[in-house]
Amino acid sequence: MRVRFGHFIVDSGTRTLISEDREIPLSPKAFDLLCVLLEGRPNVVPKAVLLARVWPATHVVDANLNVLIGEIRRAISDTAQRSLFIRTAHGIGFAFCGEALDLDRQRHPEGLDESARYWLVWNDRTFVLAEGNNVIGRDPKCEVWLDASGVSRRHAKISVNGRTRTVALEDMNSTNGTFLQRSRIVDRVDLSDGDLIKIGEVELRFRAWFADKPRPTERIARL
Repeated sequence: MRVRFGHFIVDSGTRTLISEDREIPLSPKAFDLLCVLLEGRPNVVPKAVLLARVWPATHVVDANLNVLIGEIRRAISDTAQRSLFIRTAHGIGFAFCGEALDLDRQRHPEGLDESARYWLVWNDRTFVLAEGNNVIGRDPKCEVWLDASGVSRRHAKISVNGRTRTVALEDMNSTNGTFLQRSRIVDRVDLSDGDLIKIGEVELRFRAWFADKPRPTERIARL
């Protein structure tokens, strides 16, 4: 989920709250609570639901919830008296009441082929690639945010065309270059499932899945 409200962007994939190129710190529980409120907007989310989502299988009191609401409000310059984003429904729960734009929905136009998926793998992290341009870089606003050595702010981009099922990689005049299968790319190049991409010190594995082309079952070699 990537949602913009005011001058803030919430990205549940990278678990970041960004304001004008600056990351706003939030505790893990406060971030989870903000995401639940955004998912439920504009409806009031009952306290019981919030407690169950943020503290699953754990008994906590309402005071814990109020502490997190206060943390979120401070982070986004909101107050209980002047509720721009978080509204209190006394005795019931809380609601996200501000104008918010779902950035992921903008990047998935109607009629897009839903039988294919593309993503990048970096260690234990995955970055789902959406239709259109997916910029890779150190800028927190990038679709693929890599806060690592040797990565330029806007280093490279991967363009996804769901209708033709083509995915292409292109360098964006980065300082250290972009590498595909250990070779530095100069022009726009097409990607295939399993390709290795190097951005600075980061190695990313490109993966593609098609519903009508299941992966072959791996066989265990006989000893």
